[in-house]
Amino acid sequence: MMVVVDTNVPKVANGREESPQASPRCVRTCINRIRRIMRGEDKLVLDESGLILREYRRNLHSSGQPGAGDAFLGWILRTGAAMCESVPITLVDGLEIEFDEFPNDPALKRFDEDDRKFIAVARAHPDKPPILQAVDSKWLKFRDALHQNGVRVEDLCPEDVQRFRGAE
Repeated sequence: MMVVVDTNVPKVANGREESPQASPRCVRTCINRIRRIMRGEDKLVLDESGLILREYRRNLHSSGQPGAGDAFLGWILRTGAAMCESVPITLVDGLEIEFDEFPNDPALKRFDEDDRKFIAVARAHPDKPPILQAVDSKWLKFRDALHQNGVRVEDLCPEDVQRFRGAE
């Protein structure tokens, strides 16, 4: 199965110190899902321009004594194209927040600009892989509009997202 992975998944997999809103169960779920990718049971989809990888690098560490999310980044850097698949996405006006592949839907106009790359990658890939996310409630707010535009989001920690959304 092909998957796109929001940065919050490996961050949560690093443990509750980095993501205190995540329950212990959520941390375990994220670790298990990342391990599935690293074992080759799922295949990670990235963008050819490297935007997702740059975000991972800003939020994770590939050396030292890494957590599971950090080990995920190290695995990506070591395995490269051999274990991941990349698709081209088209930047609009050279901006790293606007993409031709992002749906032109008024219901998504306020979607977080930093996470639009994940949607662009999912829509650019021929298999339309799901986007895995852990604790970000914004994905829930836009679920219907995303679904109507062919984007599937898999909440790895639905209870945590609901709890976090209720606290907003």
